[in-house]
Amino acid sequence: MQHVKRLEIIIDAAHLRHILPELRGHGLTGYSVFSNVTGLGNRGEKFGDELGSGAVNACIVTALDPERVPELAELLRPLLKKYGGICLISDAQWLRH
Repeated sequence: MQHVKRLEIIIDAAHLRHILPELRGHGLTGYSVFSNVTGLGNRGEKFGDELGSGAVNACIVTALDPERVPELAELLRPLLKKYGGICLISDAQWLRH
């Protein structure tokens, strides 16, 4: 197994079009996006089943080399300030095949 950092970004789905190109532009080559993420945060409660509502969250998940974390954290900080959302960075083990 390989030691990595797990990066999770929860953001309003409408802002994915701003965040994903920035991540790719900084060399991020793989990620998963989970749509209709529900929960409660400082901008209120989000439900994935609200018809006609643009207020739907998404979660971006990726695994990073630990050395990349400072660079991406500094990239994300102003984007999260502008668009809202949260970013979690945690230790993980990557089981490669």
